[in-house]
Amino acid sequence: MMCTAKKCGVRFQPPAIILIYENEMKGKSRQRIMPVRNFSKFSDCNRAAEQLKNNPRHKSYLEQVSLRQLEKLFVFLRGYLLGQSLAETMEQIRRETTIDPEEDLNKLDDKELAKRKSIMDELFEKNQKKKDDPNFVYDIEVEFPQDELQSCGWDTESADEF
Repeated sequence: MMCTAKKCGVRFQPPAIILIYENEMKGKSRQRIMPVRNFSKFSDCNRAAEQLKNNPRHKSYLEQVSLRQLEKLFVFLRGYLLGQSLAETMEQIRRETTIDPEEDLNKLDDKELAKRKSIMDELFEKNQKKKDDPNFVYDIEVEFPQDELQSCGWDTESADEF
């Protein structure tokens, strides 16, 4: 079945993920309600999103929905189950999905480090200029003002050796 996902959301009571999609054969907009079972405030949102996306009944509908978006919807659902307000849950998601440049990534465990790396990869892909982009310029050369540059001890020593 060929379908194009238009919107994806969460329903709190009873818990469900709702997908609004367009059937490409008939051109009609439809709504699919996917109930969320066995999900509690202690559940892993990433695992729940993977299970829903790989469910044979919903797989063809969720092909165009990213795993990260499904995971965010499950975080909203878990926040509701924990009694958090929508603003608190959104702030939590913002903290988890942004990278603090001052944070020492060497002190993170493997799971958190992999999460941060995937966020950085996603941000890189989003900001990357591709050949097909209208603003793409090949081989940009930029002159930096000399007064703003600071010299380093190792830099001047290595220049003398050559």
